[in-house]
Amino acid sequence: MSGYGIGYCIGYASMRKEPVQSTPSCVQECECPFNFPTAMYCNGRNLKFIPIVPTGIKYLYLQDNLIEEIKPGVFDNVTDLRWLVLCNNNITSDKIHSGTIDKLGKLEKLMFSNNKLTKPPGPLSKSLDELKLIGNQLTSFPSGTLSGMENLTSVYLSKNQLTSESLAGAFKGLKSLMLLDVSENKLKKLPAGVPPSLLMLYADNNEIESISGGYVAKLPELQYLRVSHNKLVDSGIPAGVFNVSSLLELDLSFNKLQTIPEVNEALEHLYLQVNQISSEWIASLLYFLLSFSPHCLFYFIPLYD
Repeated sequence: MSGYGIGYCIGYASMRKEPVQSTPSCVQECECPFNFPTAMYCNGRNLKFIPIVPTGIKYLYLQDNLIEEIKPGVFDNVTDLRWLVLCNNNITSDKIHSGTIDKLGKLEKLMFSNNKLTKPPGPLSKSLDELKLIGNQLTSFPSGTLSGMENLTSVYLSKNQLTSESLAGAFKGLKSLMLLDVSENKLKKLPAGVPPSLLMLYADNNEIESISGGYVAKLPELQYLRVSHNKLVDSGIPAGVFNVSSLLELDLSFNKLQTIPEVNEALEHLYLQVNQISSEWIASLLYFLLSFSPHCLFYFIPLYD
């Protein structure tokens, strides 16, 4: 399993850590607390299968188990499930049977990180607002997987084996998407077709060598762009591509830059450490920032002479 802990799955506030008295309908393997009767906590119990889920459950926590398969009929009693948390199991794509996840028409959050998926599950609920598939073995992400998901705000796809080609058309039509994490994959370029609503784009630890002209300008809401630990060179960064007023944080650290790209005076954090930038360029940047953007914090150690 990946090094991602439960905090990357759902957040610590949503976990049950101590035994509680359960409602009568709850299965023995899990807990359904009286003060939260619509939740069923089955996390961290070495389960090899998904137990019977009683009617009325809307929040199902199954993380940190040994589950390998989602069998037919397992969600028949809870087709109005809102949250499904399956992080840190051993589920493979071919063991997600038809009539299971695709029946959950009101699902809002699907947490499927740290399993053994080679493709995204689906078809998925149009009500989904958060999808986490961190730390799987995804090599494909068919166009249309997220089609019609107007409520989707966050998509986490880091720590997979996705290429730029495999993501072609994947994010088209997502009107509400604000966060997209595609870090630690095999991308040669930033994902195409991302919607103008995007606020945060994380693409660290890929194989990106260049950024297309106008890419950032087409994302008028973008505030955070992280492309550290890639293969960016000066010739791969068009003039002015980062000079947009919306951008607040730009991380270009751990690349192969020899010069400092043009940025906007509205930028607040600029990361350039571990590139090949000479001290002359650093001096020029200091002059610019002190003269026109004194509020910006910049990071560029170590230097190259």
